[in-house]
Amino acid sequence: MEAFSIALASVWSDSGFTAFTGGNAIMVVVGILLLYMAIGKGFEPLLLSPIAFGCILGNMPKTGFTTDPGVMQVILYGIQHEIFPPLIFLGVGAMTDFGPLIANPKTLLLGAAAQAGVFVSLIGAMLLGFNVKEAAAIGIIGGADGPTAIYLTMKLAPHLLGAIAVAAYSYMSLVPLIQPPIMKLFTSEADRCIVMEQLRPVTKFEKLVFPVVVTIIVSLLLPPVTSLIGMLMLGNIFRESGCTQRLSETSENALINIVTIFLATGTGLTMAAETFLTLDTILIICLGLIAFCAGTAAGVIFGQIMKIASGGKVNPLIGSAGVSAVPMAARVSQIVGQQANPSNFLLMHAMGPNVAGVIGTAVAAGTMLAMLKG
Repeated sequence: MEAFSIALASVWSDSGFTAFTGGNAIMVVVGILLLYMAIGKGFEPLLLSPIAFGCILGNMPKTGFTTDPGVMQVILYGIQHEIFPPLIFLGVGAMTDFGPLIANPKTLLLGAAAQAGVFVSLIGAMLLGFNVKEAAAIGIIGGADGPTAIYLTMKLAPHLLGAIAVAAYSYMSLVPLIQPPIMKLFTSEADRCIVMEQLRPVTKFEKLVFPVVVTIIVSLLLPPVTSLIGMLMLGNIFRESGCTQRLSETSENALINIVTIFLATGTGLTMAAETFLTLDTILIICLGLIAFCAGTAAGVIFGQIMKIASGGKVNPLIGSAGVSAVPMAARVSQIVGQQANPSNFLLMHAMGPNVAGVIGTAVAAGTMLAMLKG
């Protein structure tokens, strides 16, 4: 009996219950709530569900995830050494049609305008006491690009990864709820009813030249983001070449799905109670919302400027798609436009600034890395 008691005491002392804190319990509840949002409400389930479950796993004591060799350490290595974001960009490139942007290159300006939210949030974060590197990582949430946010955060402020990643992916999933009120605030009913002319056809040659030229120019200007832009454009080459169908299909399906599981789960693993349950986390989530709203507003306002300059031929709603949430932001432009005018079809026009936003957010991240890294 005494031997049984000793063995039982040994099992208990080795269990996670002895190190499970109130903070861990709170984070487990947070993980369950994120699971509910993902599965029960359908908010970006492919991303939020592995993040949520990773959060639960990351708050289990004595797992050895950060010290013992194993799959979890491999996943964390991929997060910490920026392996997964470029691979995600490879898949995104294979799924992206740059044709609308090539057909109407002026929409690149809308993608650039929407990055205003990044710098609004950066300034706000510095005013709240974050240092400039932390503020830059927080600001990139405004681009609504999760992989870029993770990439930049790991280089500038890795201790903020959990809060920034959750904020970025949460606001990406809430695009259909957050954007429409802002879009309607800065447009009139007549603005939203504007029907844009059909885009010109884009040749295969143009679609092949575009990724090569963009890669060369951006890489020479901003070497720190060459891996992101390079993989994005390589994926697009696979899509457009016509002779690499197997590579394109693998990149946009199997590979991106596998990497998404690792990236999102690894992000959740970083949400340990001791680093996540802080005042900084609350501030980051609030600043992220401000950044995202400011980016949406700036895109629509610049859309108004383009409407005036074009003599009323541009529907300013497409400016809201300048954030990087592809293709969700473009779909929201389409939905809001059709609510005002059922015969309106803005999706392809909105895809121009939407894919420009992906490039714009990467450029913004590269600019901040070039200025702050080291």
